[in-house]
Amino acid sequence: MPRKQKAVKVQQAAGGAAEPEAPGPVARDKSGAVTITVHAKPGSKHSGITEVSAEAVGVAIAAPPTDGEANTELIRFLAEVLDLKKSHVSLDKGSRSRDKLIRVDSSLGPEEVLRRLRQAAG
Repeated sequence: MPRKQKAVKVQQAAGGAAEPEAPGPVARDKSGAVTITVHAKPGSKHSGITEVSAEAVGVAIAAPPTDGEANTELIRFLAEVLDLKKSHVSLDKGSRSRDKLIRVDSSLGPEEVLRRLRQAAG
């Protein structure tokens, strides 16, 4: 019985060591691209990053949620924040939802993307 408990502790320690690679809303997918989990808040007066939490990046969008206007503004704004071309940032999932998955095809790593998002949040 003690061996089983020891094995559980070792697994928890190993799991804790592997965790910092994808600590929050920014991760690397199987194809090698960086993904950002976004909680969109359309209809705001100004576009801006409202929060960077463990689950998602909150983004206020200065466009109404109709005819894809908010999605277009979200891509434009994130490309500006990350200092990338709009063609490097795309909407992967969630075109009709507030919870979205944004794909970033560039040489930036997840740590650098997260750093730039936090810097833009203030």
